[in-house]
Amino acid sequence: MPLTVLTAEDIQSRFPPAKAVHALRSTLQSGLQLGNDPQRSSIPVEHGNFLLMPATAPELGFGIKLLSLSDPGYRPELPSIQGTYVLFDPKTLSPSHLLEGEAITNLRTPAVSVATVLNLLEGPGSNATSADAPLKVVIFGTGPQGRHHAATLIDTLRERPVEFSFVSRNRPAQLAHAATWLAAGSPEAAAALAAAELVITATNSPEPLFGLGDVRGDAIIIALGSHTPQAREISGELMGSATTIVEDVETTFAEGGDVVQAEAEGFIDRGAVLTMAQVIRGEAEISRERPVVFKFTGMAWEDLVVARAIADEFAAAG
Repeated sequence: MPLTVLTAEDIQSRFPPAKAVHALRSTLQSGLQLGNDPQRSSIPVEHGNFLLMPATAPELGFGIKLLSLSDPGYRPELPSIQGTYVLFDPKTLSPSHLLEGEAITNLRTPAVSVATVLNLLEGPGSNATSADAPLKVVIFGTGPQGRHHAATLIDTLRERPVEFSFVSRNRPAQLAHAATWLAAGSPEAAAALAAAELVITATNSPEPLFGLGDVRGDAIIIALGSHTPQAREISGELMGSATTIVEDVETTFAEGGDVVQAEAEGFIDRGAVLTMAQVIRGEAEISRERPVVFKFTGMAWEDLVVARAIADEFAAAG
């Protein structure tokens, strides 16, 4: 079987973010059992780490994402994350596609976020005052994930306007004409946070960025920056007051500092959290009378779903 190579430009030009959102939602709604992936590996190498994320699922085949993650400050002219995704055919067991790894990550991560909370933003429980009411979004972090989350929301929420405020210590040039930038810790940033229906944290902060009294009582919060038990972006008190959603209970409580530390402090009980699959399948009632937090760290099956959807899209287009 010939190996199809898809560059970042190929993927970005032919596979918009909303398709990744709907691929994840339809896969979970179909009842496909996912999440039993082999353990991912991180191997120290000179100037960084080598990450391996394998996954397999019925009907989707199997694949592995191979990434290099450079040490902070090393070769700043290069992307900090580089790699590739190797997708195998489920029938022939042959490698079928080689996809640019950073493009897969930039699609997958915000697609997981939006796929999980989409019903809350679109459905009858949404707190929009009218069909034209803009969704007010605050994004902590102005790096690639913050920007790709904004693009995914715009592409997916076609029927609802979105207003973004980015909160950061530094204003990057790429946001100069695209969105409102607010200095972290400023009164303007605090006011935007207090008014936001959706808050996204995409930072490397080891300490909470905000707490319970800083957000709306019905805020939806997506926390994705911390992926070690020692770091968190949200206070334990806020976690304890919220409905908590995770990808997989065991995985998130091993890696996600926001839930790990909140549990240790007695604010949350892992038996009470909901999973992404339960929410997307409509198996759980979520009250908008209190905050909702989706805490995730990223799982290999998500990359497999997106890679397979991209491969199928290109095959259908000829």
